Amino acid sequence: MELREATPEDVEAIRAVAHASLTESYGHAVDEDLLEEAIDGWYDPDELSEDVVTPRVVFPVAVEDGEIVGFAESYVVEHVRERVGEIDWLHVHPDHRSEGIGSELLARVEAELREADVDRIEGRVLVANEAGTGFYEREGYEQGDDRTITVGRETFHERRYVKDLTAEPGTPETAVYTAPDGERVHVAYEESERGSDGAFYAAYLDENHEDKYGYFCGNCESLDTAVDTMDRIECNDCGNRGKPSRWDAAYL
Repeated sequence: MELREATPEDVEAIRAVAHASLTESYGHAVDEDLLEEAIDGWYDPDELSEDVVTPRVVFPVAVEDGEIVGFAESYVVEHVRERVGEIDWLHVHPDHRSEGIGSELLARVEAELREADVDRIEGRVLVANEAGTGFYEREGYEQGDDRTITVGRETFHERRYVKDLTAEPGTPETAVYTAPDGERVHVAYEESERGSDGAFYAAYLDENHEDKYGYFCGNCESLDTAVDTMDRIECNDCGNRGKPSRWDAAYL
């Protein structure tokens, strides 16, 4: 088995692995039309072609006998006081699971993210995905926060796993802004989602971060943001745009 960086020529093979992997994991429980909609949104060919050549994206593929059997995709994201490596996907084809390919892909991702001088690495996994949660725990990741996400008509509970790479991780910060409607909004910089031009930060109406207001655009510092039915965030002022929420980050 060989690990190498993905190229634009690998896009269709990457989409095929993702399709087989997601179908194996969710085909018994998720409506077929919703599954196809999600795959089309998450693995748009044009976006994948851009991702594999973008310097801040770490995108290794696993190749067995000339065929791609797994891949991982992660990003280096600049936050207020730290650099974070966010793992978007880690897929292994169902025919090649339980062969250690997932661990090798993760090790490759971690090595490249360390070279990029990130402060921590994060991955998100559905709470119900015991294989995924167990994988991150075996690999030395700590449990972070849980959240509820909605994809189409389905609701899922998702857990964040974190590996700190610094002796003293940066302290999260909160700032208070006034929204266009006059509300005082508390922006939680420790809760973020990646966007095309900058991170989106969770915004709350209270300092205890219990009453959610929406999202704060880290690119233009606007609170005028919208979320669609796929949990895709977009800034109405500058056009900063996030990807639709994925169900999981590890399919092993």
